[in-house]
Amino acid sequence: MDTSTTARLLRFDSLLAAKSTGRFAGVDEAGRGPLAGPVVAAAVIFIRTNSLLGALQGLNDSKQLPARRREILFQAILKIALIGVGVVDEEQIDRLNIFQASRLAMKRAVLSLSRTPDVLLIDGNARIDLPLTQQTLVGGDGKSAVIAAASVVAKVYRDAWMRHLDELYPAYDFKNHKGYPTPRHLRMIQKIGPSPVHRKSFSPVRSFFVEKESR
Repeated sequence: MDTSTTARLLRFDSLLAAKSTGRFAGVDEAGRGPLAGPVVAAAVIFIRTNSLLGALQGLNDSKQLPARRREILFQAILKIALIGVGVVDEEQIDRLNIFQASRLAMKRAVLSLSRTPDVLLIDGNARIDLPLTQQTLVGGDGKSAVIAAASVVAKVYRDAWMRHLDELYPAYDFKNHKGYPTPRHLRMIQKIGPSPVHRKSFSPVRSFFVEKESR
């Protein structure tokens, strides 16, 4: 398996660690764009520093990985890292807006870690409301190994959540599109209306209620 991408991500973290002191946590989220379900964030601290290249073969931004590879990496990350997960549900997303909900999910992920990190490496450009040293990194899940690991954890966790929601609301096919606005998903919203786990503040869902009120 090609390990060049993994090596590049780990090298970035090593160079960053050489300029700083303390424990790093990578932070990323999954689920900003879907029309249904929660936004999920993960915080990851590597506790095993030797043989990371072998343990994390194929690591990359979770969006660039097939589902099976994400699952394999998720199991590997569990063995070499501390993990915290934060979840903000659709009702809170509607109340706060997705940007603030994502920040809250990341905050919850960090707070759920069993150890407090000294430095947060956060994917994107938004800091979170915690009194910790923070470095934001646009495109961080494609640059930093610990952020890429957080992106994998968040994605795998959220996908499992959406498969559960598919069992509760099978008409929407959540297990396949994970809440994203696919043509089938949009058709079902128009045909039978949103489910309780749809984000009512998001345009295609909100449009259903607007059209219903205008009839």
